[in-house]
Amino acid sequence: MIIDTHCHLDDGRFDDDLDEVIKRAKEAGISSILLPGADIFDLPKAREISYRYHDIFYAAGVHPYHHKDYDKSVLEKYLQDERCIAVGECGLDYFRLPKNEDEKAAEKKAQKEVFIAQIEIAARFNKPLIVHVRDANEDSFDILNEYALKNGVIGVLHCYNASELLLGLKENFYFAVGGVLTFQNAKNLTDILPKIPMNRLLFETDAPYLTPHPHRGERNEPAYTKYVVQKASEILNISVEELSQISSENAARIFKAFTKGNSAKITS
Repeated sequence: MIIDTHCHLDDGRFDDDLDEVIKRAKEAGISSILLPGADIFDLPKAREISYRYHDIFYAAGVHPYHHKDYDKSVLEKYLQDERCIAVGECGLDYFRLPKNEDEKAAEKKAQKEVFIAQIEIAARFNKPLIVHVRDANEDSFDILNEYALKNGVIGVLHCYNASELLLGLKENFYFAVGGVLTFQNAKNLTDILPKIPMNRLLFETDAPYLTPHPHRGERNEPAYTKYVVQKASEILNISVEELSQISSENAARIFKAFTKGNSAKITS
């Protein structure tokens, strides 16, 4: 069985056929799914989905693109819910920074402040952190090293981008690999995959984004996690069954809800 540790089932693209998506996931061997919180206004929907399906849980957080919507009190309310098992996704994303230098500096500063605030919430609630990093390896490493590691916060680097620098966080963080691994231009990720400690490896879809081969161009969905695991098994020269078991045990270790008898199968 495989756990999809990052899947946006609250995205509108799943509204019309969510039951069928969940059914296909079960048939593909996906035992559990975690919905990250990217937009604070989507949290009610994520919570509702997690209560509708036994083996789906959610996280509460604010993506760096939505940092202006950050509301500490809202996150704290959801983090008291037993189905909310992590903080995030939060982090830094410098891919679309303004060109004006003053505006660029202000955007970076705002993202950092909201990121640090969510790390501190994770420490207070003793929940793992789901981290988003894009074009911001150095700043992300510095913040996690200073604020997460010193406070004993563990977490996962979602959509791990093959950064050697971020691999240095392996004492406290796990590394989630998704559909990018199956892309033809994924040489950096395929090269660094064997360097990830086996007890720190997770798998995800980031659905509906980053659809793996052979479904490129289609909407991604949790059933497609199996293609990522298959590709990783080829690179690591380990069976799909063993790799699935190892990654699921890792997911259960970081996300404790998966150890409470909730990961046997997805049921609606």
